[in-house]
Amino acid sequence: MRVVLTGATGMVGSGVLHECLRDPKIEAVLAIGRRCVNLEHAKLAQLVVPDLFDLEAHGDALAGFDACFYCLGVSSAGMSEADYRRVTYDLTVAIVNALSRHNPELVVCYVSGQGTDSTGAGRWMWARVKGEVENWLFARDSPAFAFRPGLIEPLRGHRPRTFSLRLVVGALRLVLPLARAHFPGLATSAVLIGRAMIRAVHEGYPRRILEPRDINALAGSS
Repeated sequence: MRVVLTGATGMVGSGVLHECLRDPKIEAVLAIGRRCVNLEHAKLAQLVVPDLFDLEAHGDALAGFDACFYCLGVSSAGMSEADYRRVTYDLTVAIVNALSRHNPELVVCYVSGQGTDSTGAGRWMWARVKGEVENWLFARDSPAFAFRPGLIEPLRGHRPRTFSLRLVVGALRLVLPLARAHFPGLATSAVLIGRAMIRAVHEGYPRRILEPRDINALAGSS
């Protein structure tokens, strides 16, 4: 299996990348982003693109893939709905369309969020926009899965860029292993998300939307 990964430098994407590199079912990974991943591996190739809306300019590098693990995302805090929609809905559509033109059977595993609203009528702006992304992906001809993690334990060794996020991640590492063990409907980990994505593409899954309990079960976590 050959996969494209977006958001590989982020909290979720770094865990997904870790699982892709260690899983024998994955033959190759192309990490696409604005920044380079500080890692070298025989399976890993990187495509650094200053403007991710212009992926088509790199068309020759986009062919020959089975799946896209879409882990790129931003917090909606302090953003207008228009700005958040551009980097969440518009950018996802642009990237997936560019990849699909070169890989018509592309399976997309999209990192959404617990509480995402597919009706478009919910109270929370981020949930409505994420719901629109999910609906668009499900309307495509090729399969798509939406992963809706709640609390996420980061990959060990992942170091956020800002001090405040480093404090949050440090706290999460202390409490989330217990939360995941005792409350599987609330918490998962970046590594388990990666493992579940690989299995969803390779083996399938009866539901298109995966909540934390689904992610943990598919990944093989108790």
